[in-house]
Amino acid sequence: MSKITVISAESRDEWDGFITSHEEANFLQSWDFYEFHKARGKKIARRLFCRDEKIVGAYAGVVETAKRGTYMAIAGGPIIDWADKAMIDAVFDDIREQGKALKCDFVRVRPQLELSDNSLKIMKNHGLAPAPMYLSVEYAGVLDLTKSEDEILAGASQGFRRKLRKAMKNDIEISADAEDASIKAFCELEKKHAERQKYVAFSSSFLTKQFEAFRNGNEVLIYTARKDGEILAQNFMIFYGNEASYHYGVSSELGTKYSAAPLLHMEAMREARKRGIKRYNLWGIVGLEEKSHRFYGVSEFKRSFGCEELKYTPAHDMVLNHKKYLITKMVETARKKIRHV
Repeated sequence: MSKITVISAESRDEWDGFITSHEEANFLQSWDFYEFHKARGKKIARRLFCRDEKIVGAYAGVVETAKRGTYMAIAGGPIIDWADKAMIDAVFDDIREQGKALKCDFVRVRPQLELSDNSLKIMKNHGLAPAPMYLSVEYAGVLDLTKSEDEILAGASQGFRRKLRKAMKNDIEISADAEDASIKAFCELEKKHAERQKYVAFSSSFLTKQFEAFRNGNEVLIYTARKDGEILAQNFMIFYGNEASYHYGVSSELGTKYSAAPLLHMEAMREARKRGIKRYNLWGIVGLEEKSHRFYGVSEFKRSFGCEELKYTPAHDMVLNHKKYLITKMVETARKKIRHV
């Protein structure tokens, strides 16, 4: 088999062309997601693996800094043939080299690979250990958009269908756009939503920079539900490759009363089908037994769609500085327990 060479990616078209050719990939490894990280002032790595001048693998990572240590996060990657041992070896060797070059204490990897005994064995055999904290979503609810709308509704719960019928009778107006006014409204509603639900809101700068990065590639829409001119709920949707991603969602108290959320999702699914997208990712859910988890309620809402449940291989850490990593492990283990996540 010919030798694998590794280069840093310089072409957006080349990068996205390869990533989107893979069914399992989503925006977490998109070019624009790392343009967002660059806009935050972060260092990034975009690495391509080639055989005979043909791209056969890729991963992107961002360097995050904290008092307890510096690390590179690789969410939703690498994108490779996981049956190709030589490729796997080359990728993890390069990840180690890049982590050291970027002066990281560890590298956290949450691969775009379904959980299995074999996936865990691959992580272990390459010197990675289970991370004390998650990296992006590890357990997701997914809908198959090759099914018709009627088929999806038939698979949804009676409660979901009831909420949808209620919303349709409430004269709720749905719009979708990528205008500055919409992300501004989203940021304002998110702060109120966070106060009500008792979580720490993202900064307006963080959300706006993401929005602007994905807007450059025509990959984002803000869906807004209004009644009598008042915003009830909004969804921040990303359309990339084979997947439409429910990235963020916020609502007002009135939005809950009028069951606005189901309408937003149905409209986003219609747009995804127009774009030829086959998968609708509702993102994070938790186990049915995790009733004390702070995301249990929203998980039940997502399950009401009749989604399939997909478990990715959880985040694993490649330790480069054992002394610094020990501090990280202690802090994150305690934080996970306190936050019920």
